Order: sequence, then C-alpha cells, then structure tokens
Amino acid sequence: MQSYQTSWDFYPDTRHGLEDISLEKVNKFIEISNRIRLYPVLDDPLTVLKKFELLKEASITNGCHLLFTTEDILLSTIEIGRFSSAILILDSITIRKDLFSEVDAALSFIRKHLSRSYVITGDKQREERWDYPLDAIREIVVNMIVHRDYMDSNDSMIKIFDDRIEFFNPGRLLAGLSVERLVHGNYVSSIRNKQIATLFKEAGIIEKYGSGIKRILESMMSYGLPDPLFEEIQNGFRVIVFKTTQKTTQKTTTRDQLIELLRENRKMTRNEIALILGKSQNTIKEHLSRLKSEGRVERVGSDRDGYWEVK
Repeated sequence: MQSYQTSWDFYPDTRHGLEDISLEKVNKFIEISNRIRLYPVLDDPLTVLKKFELLKEASITNGCHLLFTTEDILLSTIEIGRFSSAILILDSITIRKDLFSEVDAALSFIRKHLSRSYVITGDKQREERWDYPLDAIREIVVNMIVHRDYMDSNDSMIKIFDDRIEFFNPGRLLAGLSVERLVHGNYVSSIRNKQIATLFKEAGIIEKYGSGIKRILESMMSYGLPDPLFEEIQNGFRVIVFKTTQKTTQKTTTRDQLIELLRENRKMTRNEIALILGKSQNTIKEHLSRLKSEGRVERVGSDRDGYWEVK
C-alpha cells in the first residue's frame, strides 16, 4: 500500500454499502467543514463522498464506513476504564461509534473521571484547571483514532488511574519512524489512514500533519507536568501521561540507576540495562538520549564496539 501511495481506508468495503451510511452524518460533516473553509461546500452528500473518493462507482470505502456508519461497529472499538488499582475497575465504557462521534464520547468519559479546580487569576477571574491539560488529552485521543491500525483485530484501550492515564492503540510506528525521532520531531509525517486523516483535517479536528506530538509535549510542559511516556509495546503504541511530578522523581531515579550501571560497565548494552532495570529497550533508549542531550553521558566509538563515558 505504501508503494502505491495509498492506505487501507481507500480500499472498497466488500461487506457494506450505501445503505450502511448515514447521509445525515455526511451533511453534518459538510456543515462543520464549511465553518472553517474559505469557500463553502455546496454539493449534496453523495457528490461530496465521490469528491473525497469515499464512494467509488457503487462501492463505499473502508474509511467511508468508519466515518459515517449508521450502526455501531466492532472494528472501531475503544475500551475505556477507570481503575483504582491494576485489576479493580470502578467504571467502564465500550465505544463502537463512527470515528467522529468517538472523539466526543471518549473525551466525555475521561472528563467524567478527572478532577478540576479553580485558580484565581490576576484579573479577579477564575481559571478552570483540570488534572491534565484537556487540549493534550484531546490530541492524544484524536491521534489514536486517526492513526490506529484498523486491520488489527485488537481494541484501543484507555486506562484512567489515580496518578496517570494510559492510552494503547493497535499498530506500531510506521517503517522509518522511531520513538526518539517522534519525541524530538526529527521526522517527516507518515499517515497510516490517509482518507480518515484528510476528513478529520477538513473538519478542523486536526490542524496539521505531524505536529500533534509537539503540541502534546508543549501543553504538558506549560501545565507543569512531566513529559508523557511514548513507547512501542507488543503490537501497538502506548502513551502514558502523569498527573503529578512523581514521574519526574521516578525518571530521575531511573537515570541515576542507569548512570551507576554505566560507571560500573562502560560497555553495557541497552538490552542489558533494560533487563537489569526492568524497563523496555525503547524506554532506556529515551533515557540515554536525554542524558546525552543534557551532557551527562557521551557515546565514544561505534554502537557495536564503542563505550559510554559518564561525565
């Protein structure tokens, strides 16, 4: 699909047809899109579907069905739970809606389980403050829905704990993209679902391809919260955001342990460090990258035959 510059959502849906599509939802998309367009769309729903290649001859695409389905569908399932411990669930919801509706449904449940306070600002007005910056949480949810691998049968999952929220999505990073590049913005945006991303952009839900991670990091930093953890795990991708600065202490401890290991054995590999500290290789790679950027460690020589120098 990458060779032909296309994606799964462009392919015909062999199990569903126009009768499974809500033209009312298409009209709603046109209305929302027209609010931000310089020149409004005046076409009827079927013409709009054809222009966006969501309708080809008599067939709808996979993306069309996910975006404008009339019924709940298993393929778009998001499981969300409020946990008091690793195994005790206080509240949960299963979302199986069209992709546009899933954004609001997921955010509504998350907000339900967040606390908020009011801060008096200098101009005597109250400023609402949630546990996390809602714009960052929204960005993560939108990215989950747009970039999910819908060919994978696993569900997306969101777990809300007292001190953190974990977001898991089926589908690893695309070829050529690493967690390190993602966090540092050193990459050219690659889109798994081109059709879905285009419609979300037309509706103003996403602003610009490839800038979401940067906005999440900036939002968390301006809120005084630690950086989220981004990692590939099993056959998917996970993002963890932390409510307090407790994670900062944990990161410092992990880095201190890492530095002590490198002092003892300068030729220790990432895999060996990960096994000793009980972390993933990607997590160790992220810590090493930050330690290098802070000037605390330096890699001397090649990856294979070199060693670590602790400053």
